Amino acid sequence: MSAGTPSASAGPGSRQRIELAPAFVLHQRPYRETSALLEVFTHAQGRVGLIARGARAPRSRRRGELQPFRALRLSWIERGELGTLTGVESAAPGPPLSGRALYSALYLNELLVRLLTRNDPHPVLFERYAHALEALAADAGNVEPTLRLFEKHLLQETGYGLLLDVDCESGEPLRSDALYDYHLEAGPVEVAADTRQGFLFPGSSLLALAAEGELDAAALRDAKRLMRAALSLYLGGKPLKSRELFNRG
Repeated sequence: MSAGTPSASAGPGSRQRIELAPAFVLHQRPYRETSALLEVFTHAQGRVGLIARGARAPRSRRRGELQPFRALRLSWIERGELGTLTGVESAAPGPPLSGRALYSALYLNELLVRLLTRNDPHPVLFERYAHALEALAADAGNVEPTLRLFEKHLLQETGYGLLLDVDCESGEPLRSDALYDYHLEAGPVEVAADTRQGFLFPGSSLLALAAEGELDAAALRDAKRLMRAALSLYLGGKPLKSRELFNRG
């Protein structure tokens, strides 16, 4: 049986035992007196809710093990909406995150909790998340490219991918020297170069984001405008706590 594979088939009232699933803790909050309720992101099961019994007890080993951004292998018994954690192993030390890199990683975690439904696997996004954490730690002074590309991939994986290389009305490929009015639930529409009204972007910025190459300062600013608007649409207008923290920091 491979890591993260259920040891028994599901059925009415049945339990599944998941063994050593690659995972990251996204969020933790107190549950009853000494336990914790975890939101974890796993490679094979997607976002999962787990009860970690006794994890907040003063002498609990799990108190220090269940930290965000650390690659873990988790075991649990799954039944219904929440599983019960049965084992924790460290797969790798957490990346050294501080300052803007730490705030950015918290932001990624909050996006995953808010936009992923439970038990909906996204193995490609799991790998991109792990790589994003490494990139944030490696270049804490330049977090913007990592954030924009992860946001783009998250929208793609959750079914809200942005059209970035084709005019959604004409079907023609975007031109780098043209101006486009971006319709969030459809895509870009070319407008006259002197247009002043609309959600406007130069074709060069949209194409740069589509290609996922190096984004210059102007393309990064445009990507941030576009991603913030798209995410706000699908987050239902509820503000992100991590963004407030990032702005204070």
